[in-house]
Amino acid sequence: MTMTPQQAGWFQGTFNRLVDNVDRALMGKRDVVSLVLASMLAEGHVLLEDAPGTGKTSLAKALAATVQGTSTRIQFTPDLLPSDVTGVTIYDQKTQSFDFHRGPVFTSILLADEINRASPKTQSSLLEVMEEGRVTVDGVTHEVGRPFLVIATQNPIETAGTYKLPEAQLDRFLIKASIGYPTVEVTERILAGSAERNPSSRLTPLITTDAIADMADLGQTVHVDGAVLRYAAELAEATRADQDTRLGVSVRGALAMIRLAKVWAAAQGRHYVIPDDIKVLAQPAWAHRLVMDPEAEFAGVVQSTVVQRVLGDVPAPQNRAQTTTA
Repeated sequence: MTMTPQQAGWFQGTFNRLVDNVDRALMGKRDVVSLVLASMLAEGHVLLEDAPGTGKTSLAKALAATVQGTSTRIQFTPDLLPSDVTGVTIYDQKTQSFDFHRGPVFTSILLADEINRASPKTQSSLLEVMEEGRVTVDGVTHEVGRPFLVIATQNPIETAGTYKLPEAQLDRFLIKASIGYPTVEVTERILAGSAERNPSSRLTPLITTDAIADMADLGQTVHVDGAVLRYAAELAEATRADQDTRLGVSVRGALAMIRLAKVWAAAQGRHYVIPDDIKVLAQPAWAHRLVMDPEAEFAGVVQSTVVQRVLGDVPAPQNRAQTTTA
């Protein structure tokens, strides 16, 4: 089944209402809110890297308040253990059986605060649940349910006591985004409401978790023409062939792009993906997946430069009829 124009219109209206509600707490950051919500509907995960005090935690709390589900926050520290994240099996002497005590990952929205402060062993405890939506403890698999969104935060300016996220984990984040500082006008509005320590507390849920899951399923019915698929594949290949990269966009990354592009197109009120959707999403969806060549990195070349270069080098499909009809 392919999404109809009427369904695309409904999707756009619902998407905008959810973004408006989250933006009431974050103020003036609709672009990043839209990206995070689209990632949730594409059933991906988000890495927020920004300076302290820019609203990373507030964004996660506001999204959790908008969705009528559960939310959990884990403060990642060097002494955090994998079982503190996924859960642990404990022997019950009364029943003489082992009981599984669920960890904080069993939630709708998980805020992994300062994820790079935990050890690599603890970071890796999120790999299975981020990819497959389940955890395996003592050989027993436990589903976390839908929707499930991990919003991980890290501060780029702090290096003491931090562990760099491995490439395998970075590849499991659908997007990497930055909120940035607000404008002077928005900062003035925030300061005027300084008595309210938690702006998310005044938000009311607008949608249930079941409805979010239905929207996620509907989003994946958006039509993607073969020409657009070919364009995405050529862009991914170009990142691998680039002289400044040691590791380009993986097949997982290309698949993630298509999932996200479908939701993004529906959020714009279209039932089809166009090449511009790929262009808009290339930086947040792909830049963090690239591993730079050490010499290029030393010369100051960054991932965003490579993504911008391949967007300029790879020609986009020009025939509109090829990309807009199902």
